[in-house]
Amino acid sequence: MENTKYNLMMDSSSHKLDRIDLHILRVLQLNGRISNVELSQKVNLSPAPCLVRVKRLEQEGIIQRYRAELDPVKLGFGLLAFVEVTLDRTTPDVFDKFKQAVQTIDEIEECHMVAGGFDYLIKIRCIDMDAYRRILGEKIATVNGISQTHTYVVMEQVKSSNELNI
Repeated sequence: MENTKYNLMMDSSSHKLDRIDLHILRVLQLNGRISNVELSQKVNLSPAPCLVRVKRLEQEGIIQRYRAELDPVKLGFGLLAFVEVTLDRTTPDVFDKFKQAVQTIDEIEECHMVAGGFDYLIKIRCIDMDAYRRILGEKIATVNGISQTHTYVVMEQVKSSNELNI
């Protein structure tokens, strides 16, 4: 039976990823600054076909961007909190207004609509508890449509990864 880890299908406008594509993606997740020559050696391809594959993965939107991963604590952003948000109504207009408002709050790293006992889960990173209280009181609590929030402050980050297990 074929290993489903390698049997990934993209949407109808993309093609099926083969083992070389997946190997390229794994290597780039670990080091997005690797040279094409080094990448081609790691995936056992010559540089030109390797570059063609990388460009295709970028054009198809599988590789969305390259970025530097920063250490938030060393930059003074030592407080990490998760906030459950419950809306007063679950109607399309309330959802839309909430999503628009969240886009304007820079301290929000992630926001996910979830199924369950609340509507959204927000990840916030900031300097300290005073900063968090200002963000909650002056930015989040002022968003129309929120009925309640529950905050969970992270005491220890046990694991953090942006890498997909491909």
